Amino acid sequence: MASLSPRAPMRGAAIPILVAAIGIATFSCMDAVMKGLSIAIGAYNAMLWRSIAGAAMSGMLMLVMRVPWPSRSGLLLHVKRSGSAGISVLLFFWGLVHVPMAEGVALTFLSPVIALILAAPMLGERIGRSAIVASVLAVAGVIVIVLGKAHEGAGPEAIHGALAIVLASFFYAYNIVLLRKSALVAGPIEITFFMNLVFACLYLPAAPVAAVVPPLHQAPVFIGAAALAIVSSLLLAWAYRRAEAQLLVSVEYTAFVWAAILGAIVFGEKVLPVTIAGALLIVAGCFIAARGHATPGPSTEAAS
Repeated sequence: MASLSPRAPMRGAAIPILVAAIGIATFSCMDAVMKGLSIAIGAYNAMLWRSIAGAAMSGMLMLVMRVPWPSRSGLLLHVKRSGSAGISVLLFFWGLVHVPMAEGVALTFLSPVIALILAAPMLGERIGRSAIVASVLAVAGVIVIVLGKAHEGAGPEAIHGALAIVLASFFYAYNIVLLRKSALVAGPIEITFFMNLVFACLYLPAAPVAAVVPPLHQAPVFIGAAALAIVSSLLLAWAYRRAEAQLLVSVEYTAFVWAAILGAIVFGEKVLPVTIAGALLIVAGCFIAARGHATPGPSTEAAS
């Protein structure tokens, strides 16, 4: 996301930091709701119906706020960015069915480091020494988490779930790079609407063979998940427009804490010491990358 220029003082960033923290907590609650839905009806159906609800709700915001329709180039950018994010979140929630929430969120922290590597061919940026060190630490963190899962005696589904989330991080990293461009030409309501719209269009072709109409009593759950995603997206967009990314990036990592708490309360999950160790390695890599080169926060916004 776009950061402020000139540099905002830490004292003036207190409110944006608080707003960002609330946005991360809100998004973590949405993750918990979506994991429950994915377990009940599958990740595809959970994302299909949440995207339809999200497109309808954010579309109403577009109309009420009279947000103009984007240009052809802006529309193409929305499609490219949201398409990669749509694949990412589907992989993420499929993987999250098979792994604890804290472990899944820790693996998504790979995205900022991958984004630095993608920025070289896509934006013509040079890969510095800090990006290389960050990549090594991030990969080491992933290896620790996956090996810890294997050592725990987890079945192949758990390993496949972790690998699906790693793959999701690559798709979301591509989205992160494009998000830098989107933030300069579109507001948060427009970005949120087109993300949900593209998600729905991406998933609908498979509906004749894969879609299942959920029970009517689950409708409020889908609406609630969509509302949580929209609120979180708007809160984070507001915060990132008023404070530099380097001041807010540490707040993004509170998602791991929320994931551990919600995973324990809602799903009875335990956080393994190796998961914490792997997460610390990945986060350390992200901070090294941030010191050497400006980078967006991790992919806690993947499912917005």
